[in-house]
Amino acid sequence: MTVTKTFEGTTLTVAIEGKIDVVTSPMLEEELGKLERVEDLIFDLKDTLYISSAGLRVLLSAQKIMDDRESMVIRNANEDVMDIFKETGFLKILDVEV
Repeated sequence: MTVTKTFEGTTLTVAIEGKIDVVTSPMLEEELGKLERVEDLIFDLKDTLYISSAGLRVLLSAQKIMDDRESMVIRNANEDVMDIFKETGFLKILDVEV
């Protein structure tokens, strides 16, 4: 998994390439850090091949932090990742742009 972070003011875009699973999710969690300066968080999953329950947990943790801020949105999820969001009910929890 490769994580690319881009800051624009108080907006952080996190592009993830590869799989977010039990092995890589701790790395993603570490990359996110404390999100102190971030008001808007964007996850770009265009190149994300798969997300496991461990990866979903990281997204949920980020959402809980961002609930008191402006927004968190997930963009460009492919069909396989969208199916996982649908099956787990995460489409009701997260703001996922189609």
